[in-house]
Amino acid sequence: MKKLTLEEMRSRLDAPVFRRLSETADELGLECYLVGGYVRDLFLERPTNDVDIVVVGSGIRMAEAFANRVGSGARLSVFRNFGTAQVKWHGHEVEFVGARRESYSHDSRKPIVEDGTLEDDQNRRDFTINAMAVCLNKARYGELVDPFDGLRDLEDGIIATPLDPDVTFSDDPLRMMRCVRFATQLNFYIEDETFAALARNRERIRIISGERIIDELNKMMMASHPSKGFVELHRSGLLEIILPELAALDGVEVRSGRGHKNNFYHTLEVLDNVAAKSDNLWLRWAALLHDVGKPRSKRWDASAGWTFHNHDFLGEKMVPAIFRRMKLPLDDRMKYVKKLVGLHMRPIVIADDIVTDSAVRRLLFDAGNDIDDLMLLCEADVTSKNEVRKRNFLNNFKLVRSKLVDIEEKDRIRNFQPPVDGEEIMHLFGLSPCREVGVLKTALKDAILDGRVPNEHEQALAFVKEKAREMGLSLVEAGEGEKN
Repeated sequence: MKKLTLEEMRSRLDAPVFRRLSETADELGLECYLVGGYVRDLFLERPTNDVDIVVVGSGIRMAEAFANRVGSGARLSVFRNFGTAQVKWHGHEVEFVGARRESYSHDSRKPIVEDGTLEDDQNRRDFTINAMAVCLNKARYGELVDPFDGLRDLEDGIIATPLDPDVTFSDDPLRMMRCVRFATQLNFYIEDETFAALARNRERIRIISGERIIDELNKMMMASHPSKGFVELHRSGLLEIILPELAALDGVEVRSGRGHKNNFYHTLEVLDNVAAKSDNLWLRWAALLHDVGKPRSKRWDASAGWTFHNHDFLGEKMVPAIFRRMKLPLDDRMKYVKKLVGLHMRPIVIADDIVTDSAVRRLLFDAGNDIDDLMLLCEADVTSKNEVRKRNFLNNFKLVRSKLVDIEEKDRIRNFQPPVDGEEIMHLFGLSPCREVGVLKTALKDAILDGRVPNEHEQALAFVKEKAREMGLSLVEAGEGEKN
């Protein structure tokens, strides 16, 4: 990244949206500046369509005039209570606000707002790299206004606040999450005093709504190496407040000279492994939470050492409560994460033993359409430093994948429903809904998954009749009630 000359900046701003903004501002006699993330990303050469405009005067007046100038293709939205407006035009979302100064009370992140100068507006920005402004008025078109050396911090890869970081974070504690998120997305270093202020003000995060925190966390999760953000959250003490179940994974206990691995850093390695292969946010959440049950399941056994039996089951049970508390969605996305956390040991157990058709068939049935994501998670979970053991696991996973394909083609197990259902069983034996119907359905399902009965109606029906005979059940009449 290099500092742009005035001509280079003007060249990068040579687009219809900026020319129309310049014309509109000059016509109204208003100072007009491109600010914030768009300016930062101009230097980083990151694509963005979100344009933030600060006007020394009325942002709403500027937005209305701009929408009129560009014509019928523009969609104007005005938010008078906030003194802001938005115009959507040709793929751009242009946000308008008047320059302002802000002051805060201690128990709220909602500021008291007054009209101000460009300097006032830059003073209220969260970080130096977001406090740069570029003038769009014709006389100064493309001129950079950078009072806090944001460009230098951008070149050095540093996240720092324009003013006292304690004031910045105390005024609006959400900025602490944004600090970690930007450091993660950009792979930047958080300046020492700024980081120290994160730790000092961490308790202030409690006044921020779960929805706002999750919005930042999800953006961080979608970074190329999301582990960086969780390390910073943990170092600052924010993680213990936001997601204590994850923070509880940190640490290594040693007894009789035997210690277990640090499950916090193992989890972050798994998360980065998944992120390298998939942009699925909820698969990344499954990676983050896959071992969350380990602290509750940890036991010391004098012969076996440290064990974490049933941590997958415990973790699965913890997922809904974590999602509910953190204001994450409680719909199929939560169920997907819960399922993967609960199943994540199954392919590993299979791969560590003889890969039987029966075990693979049951895995395919339980995972359904999520089997490929589950396998990706399990491969990412192999972080052993023993290269021979790691290679053996991954080779066995290839065998599991191969058997999954073969069994799916042969037995059509994925999401299967037994070919003889409860309704047919009740009709055959003159039963109402009862325990015996459930026993027969379960026996048939198990027989098919174990490979003892083909997944075909005729053979399945014969099995049900034989099982019913053993249970003392009789057909209503021989042959009567069977499906044609």
